[in-house]
Amino acid sequence: MPVADSAAGIDGPAADDDGGAFHEGAFDDAYGRLVDYVGGGADPSDPADVLAMQMVLRIEKTDPPDRSELLTAAGRAVALLCLDDRSGADGPWAAPMDDWCGARIRKIARRARGAQWAAAQEVWGLSVTEGAAQARAIVPGRVGDVDKRISRLQIGGTDIGGALSQARPEHGVCLWINPDLEMTVGKCAAQVGHGAMLAVALMSSTRAFEWRSAGCPLVVRESSSARWQTLLAADAGGTAVAVRDAGFTEIAPGSVTVIAELL
Repeated sequence: MPVADSAAGIDGPAADDDGGAFHEGAFDDAYGRLVDYVGGGADPSDPADVLAMQMVLRIEKTDPPDRSELLTAAGRAVALLCLDDRSGADGPWAAPMDDWCGARIRKIARRARGAQWAAAQEVWGLSVTEGAAQARAIVPGRVGDVDKRISRLQIGGTDIGGALSQARPEHGVCLWINPDLEMTVGKCAAQVGHGAMLAVALMSSTRAFEWRSAGCPLVVRESSSARWQTLLAADAGGTAVAVRDAGFTEIAPGSVTVIAELL
């Protein structure tokens, strides 16, 4: 597969691999896919046929990133990939995105260092830098077909230290993490990525386009127990949106891991 974006920044969302542009309906198609997403779907009988988005977190052994910055980079990378014009209309990522969003959404976070991170940039996807942290979202596909440059990366060992702020921002997209769950940074990254996708449903098409054009800025916070109850009520009322985990790893099925709020 061709190279998509560099680790240092983000290519223009409307640019294809040849530097051209897709028609105007590409963003609307990518936006509509997220707004219409309802989740669910049965797993295939063959585990190799499971569809998943691989996420690559750059975690250097001697200089690990800040936890907050890494989770923010992960959430932005997923949102930007989902809203990229290459993911809509006749874009090269549209079919795999349709298939993935039509099945049970899964994300798998992996750790990369040095040359591993550089090699990951050669696989279809989109990388984001947030402060000193970097994360890459890979175009979804069959688990059995994961590129070796990604499949060889370690899934475990992605935990890093650092506390998240509980301060509520004044505006923008805020992804609140459940304070009562113990999750590794890899698990959190996958949940934050899902929250960034679902947050789009809280936006009009115009606001979503502006958000994408700005690089999908967001903040990741850990909720207080009191605020969490308010957020759950907001989700029930349709003014926030919750991520409910399928329970494949680390936590119980149905657990609310992240709630996205648009301020």
